[in-house]
Amino acid sequence: MKLLATIVAALAVAVGAVWILQGAGLLGGSFMTGRTEWLWIGIVMALAGCAWFLWLRRSGR
Repeated sequence: MKLLATIVAALAVAVGAVWILQGAGLLGGSFMTGRTEWLWIGIVMALAGCAWFLWLRRSGR
């Protein structure tokens, strides 16, 4: 179960990174390209994934 949660946290970080790049206009091909709200949503998603990953690591001790 912890492995699955770790994978989901890593996916949240990866998705957040893609949304950051699209929101900043650096990754094209989507309706999200160049829209700053997706930049901020991506930052929140990536930070949430990082926080979840760190929480999973600390709770395992």
